[in-house]
Amino acid sequence: MAACGGCRFFVLTLRTLCGTSRSASPCVLPLTKHRTLSTSPGTYSLDPFPSGSRNTPAQVGKPERISPSSGGVQRNLSAIALPLQGQFRPLCRYDPLDLGDVDENTKKALACKNLRRFIVDPSLAKIVTDHLAGDIDDGKAVIFECNPGPGVLTRALLNRGAQRVVALESDTNFLPELKDLERKLDGQLDVVHCDFFKLDPIGHGSMKPPVMYSDKLFSDRAISEVPWSADVPVKIVGIFSQRNEKNILWKLIYNLFERHSIFHYGRVELIMFISQKEYAKLVTRPRDYKNYQAFSVLWQMACDIELLHEVPLSSFLTVTKKTGRPSSKNTSSQSDNLCLVRITPREDLFNSHLTPLNGSTLVLMVKQCLAKRRSRLIEQINSWSPGSGSELITKLSFLDDTMTGDVYPDEFKHLFELMEQSGNFTQSWLYEETLETTNTGHA
Repeated sequence: MAACGGCRFFVLTLRTLCGTSRSASPCVLPLTKHRTLSTSPGTYSLDPFPSGSRNTPAQVGKPERISPSSGGVQRNLSAIALPLQGQFRPLCRYDPLDLGDVDENTKKALACKNLRRFIVDPSLAKIVTDHLAGDIDDGKAVIFECNPGPGVLTRALLNRGAQRVVALESDTNFLPELKDLERKLDGQLDVVHCDFFKLDPIGHGSMKPPVMYSDKLFSDRAISEVPWSADVPVKIVGIFSQRNEKNILWKLIYNLFERHSIFHYGRVELIMFISQKEYAKLVTRPRDYKNYQAFSVLWQMACDIELLHEVPLSSFLTVTKKTGRPSSKNTSSQSDNLCLVRITPREDLFNSHLTPLNGSTLVLMVKQCLAKRRSRLIEQINSWSPGSGSELITKLSFLDDTMTGDVYPDEFKHLFELMEQSGNFTQSWLYEETLETTNTGHA
């Protein structure tokens, strides 16, 4: 029977809306189990799938949206996207952005002349977005992507449904293509010439991109400060720089305890690839006297830490400095793996005794305690305020021979709060030297 064009369109539309995709394209990289970290003595564990862990996409109960052409998870912006403006429009579920192939993306990434790692494999980008499905579907936070390079993860985030991605790219070689993509969209992508890892340098005055102050970055995007107890306003996604990874983490922890830089705007969440070596330090337990450090205590005290995925280093493209060539390291061990980790500042971090005004003092206290992890805690306390050690040790229910490397992060925080309440430490050299050591010597 003949049918008019309108009827054929109606039937095609009805079939499209009623049909469901049967499977997504397989991921070539194996997924690891989620692991979350508790920091109190009674619940300190790294067991997989703890009762309070975040739901994975499969548990959320929302069906994945599958592209009939590519089989990848796609975005559906039609319900909440901004009205069409001229020739620009939000892409719908049936016209996803092309992620390119590995060879094409590698060629683009080699334009970089500095030491950097890139995501060039679309399957790896989709694994990352699968872990961010709940964040994207929630839609409350702006996503900052650090150094997107050829933009493989950028496109995957947009395809998955991210409504606002701010791409912070430090290398001008990648800006033209990213800007071109920005112009084709309707406000979902904002490309900024900025190096996230060089935000808020010491000193004042005008800055030349990619160096930038966080207040300009946030204010230009109309992102305002929110209370610490509010929802996460911004999620930072990317790969930590391998050149100075630990220094960056130290800078961030100081900024967090002082509510400075990005944390001035609220509980900004980090969803970053970090080396397996540094991740192991982040989650080291007490009584591991070799590896348990101030670095471990402070991050565990301040944040919930969740391992989302672990990927072999060979899954990334590593470009060497100046040569613009891929790294010649073809073999890798488990220690070379990169870990995708979610680091979320705790809502209850600050209280009447621990505030951004004295946060740097707590940092210094922990650093001094963990400088010698086999030293007795009571002796360390007495070095700050003679005669106060026994009283505080009793209040903490510790034994006199408790060593600093035996103390859990929450217990260090409790010790600091007791010191604040006692009033015996305000004139000690611990407090007097805080300003001299803050942001220096982050060992």
